[in-house]
Amino acid sequence: MRPTPFLRHAGLAVLVVSILAASGCSWFRKNSPYKQPAETRPLEVPPDLDRPDTAAAVGTSSSVTRSSMAGTPVQGATATAATGFTVSGEPDAVFNRVGEALGAIQGVTVASKAQLLGTYDINYEGSNFLVRVTRTDAGSYVSAVDPRGVAAGGEAPAKLLAALKTALGV
Repeated sequence: MRPTPFLRHAGLAVLVVSILAASGCSWFRKNSPYKQPAETRPLEVPPDLDRPDTAAAVGTSSSVTRSSMAGTPVQGATATAATGFTVSGEPDAVFNRVGEALGAIQGVTVASKAQLLGTYDINYEGSNFLVRVTRTDAGSYVSAVDPRGVAAGGEAPAKLLAALKTALGV
């Protein structure tokens, strides 16, 4: 007795399916990445570490970004008169006047200037700091800051600000 073509094809299909299932085909088993060795698993980032910390962005930080905003000038932890002074006028005009005054002060080296940022990179009496002009409600605020954006401390910045204040007639 010969098998019918239908039985022959059905038997062949069952044989193929059983060979595929036994060979480890991924269709027939779950492939979890967490069953793999630790070196090849996907990285899990805790929820609080997937975004930058923005808590200090709105606080009383004295960063360059915060201090360049309009409003009252930023004053460091030691707020003294030596950190800066207010000049009436638009920041661009005051920036140009500060540049002329810096050129007339003996011992000042202007390494670079950025009018868009309102800063002069200064070397004066062995100290490196920035002279910055920012917009305030009362005009423009001229201050000495270190590269981090906080009030520059020391004798050289205070002495230069005093000379600038005199040169600008404030």
